[in-house]
Amino acid sequence: MNDIASRTDAARALPAHPAHRSRAARRAALACMAALAAALGVGRFAFTPLLPLMLHGGALDLRHGGWLASLNYAGYFVGAVGCVALRFAPARIVRAGLAATALLTVAMGLTQSFWIWAIVRFVAGAVSAATFVFASQWGLRRLAQLGANEWGGVIYTGPGVGIVATGLMVSAAGGFGAQAGWIGFGLICVLIAVLVWPVFGDDRREARQAQGRAGAGARPAAGVAQPAAAVNATAASAAPAAGARADAFWLVLLYGVPGFGYIITATFLPVIARHALPGSVWPDLFWPMFGVALIVGALSAARLPLHWDNRLMLAACYVLQALGIALGIVWPNAAGFSLGSVLIGLPFTAITLFAMREARLLRGDHAAALMGYATGAYGIGQIAGPLVAAPLAASTGSFSPSLWLAALVLLAGAAGLAWRAARARA
Repeated sequence: MNDIASRTDAARALPAHPAHRSRAARRAALACMAALAAALGVGRFAFTPLLPLMLHGGALDLRHGGWLASLNYAGYFVGAVGCVALRFAPARIVRAGLAATALLTVAMGLTQSFWIWAIVRFVAGAVSAATFVFASQWGLRRLAQLGANEWGGVIYTGPGVGIVATGLMVSAAGGFGAQAGWIGFGLICVLIAVLVWPVFGDDRREARQAQGRAGAGARPAAGVAQPAAAVNATAASAAPAAGARADAFWLVLLYGVPGFGYIITATFLPVIARHALPGSVWPDLFWPMFGVALIVGALSAARLPLHWDNRLMLAACYVLQALGIALGIVWPNAAGFSLGSVLIGLPFTAITLFAMREARLLRGDHAAALMGYATGAYGIGQIAGPLVAAPLAASTGSFSPSLWLAALVLLAGAAGLAWRAARARA
């Protein structure tokens, strides 16, 4: 009962005026977007446009590049699973994640040692996962309290914003080399952290306000309806039924599929494109295209009706990504890579949005653990992708075998999600 009362008091601490609520929702969504742009768009994915520069500089070969990518994703897995044990306030974890991302990104530019790079990329992966999970939890909960769920898509444009920015910056200033790129991106992360730092203190201020009201004896009057957010949170906190446990298991398992499916392209796209289109200016543009499509997809996905089955929408996203991968294989020119980048990018964070919504549907405000397990499964797929792709490419001279495998895995995952949705209807 005390937990219900505290959630009710917290809801009362939110802005009452609609205009103030709208402003608070916009501020929260943009802060989460910026946090994900730093933690994922830079902390994880800046490696993709910088990899060709690192290979060109001679400090790295393709096989070791694959190891660095997989170590980053291994860290992502560890960080995601570790979220289950974290007991700090979500906003505090996001702040720590932003500070760590900035330091780790700068560290990549201060050394040429592979083993130091390996440690840094592993830790950066863990930081990315924790920041993602708790920024998602904090942002989605905040928007639900404000009655502004439509802003959820803005949160998940963050990785796309980071991908576009890093891709274009590397294309424009690639002559300065990979070391300058890492240091520059680290300084950008510092700026982002400074800008959003105050926003992630709001929930602590509101908690203090709620505690003050609780100490003064404030309680919902008898017969007065509780706020919807509190009612939903109360209902969601009930022990899950067996069906819900099965749904959670399959969500975790099948959310790991796109981790393997997209990561080969996402890690090696500039390298693949440069090999297929030597001397062309196009390879520098495919990664930013991926990021722009990601932003459009995240905003579009948030406008889809909330009553649509998340599993079927996930299945459709998997099919789109499989088609995008196949296009790059059967049509290895500027048009094929462009359209393929768009088809892979459009559902990229839409997949995350639908999966996190499904987790909240199953666990409510206690979804952080399920989000962590699902993100961990995603991380396992990402670890496997580069470890499969780099040796195959080195031995066969082509990425095509591993890309076909990725497309088939995505189609199998889509079939599994459709099967679960059909069972639920039955």
